[in-house]
Amino acid sequence: MAKNYESEITQFLNQFKKQNPETEAGQREGRGRLWDKHIDPELQEGYRTAAVPQPPYVYYQND
Repeated sequence: MAKNYESEITQFLNQFKKQNPETEAGQREGRGRLWDKHIDPELQEGYRTAAVPQPPYVYYQND
């Protein structure tokens, strides 16, 4: 492929971003709301120790 080749999807996205410059800011805001979170290691360790081990076959009744 040529180095200056751009697919139709890339061309569309670049054109869309030029027409809607607020899109990237909205994407960053959404990412911050959903993914960029501080994880407390102490809470995570508590969750791990509190987990109940699941039996290998959950539908089998041990009577």
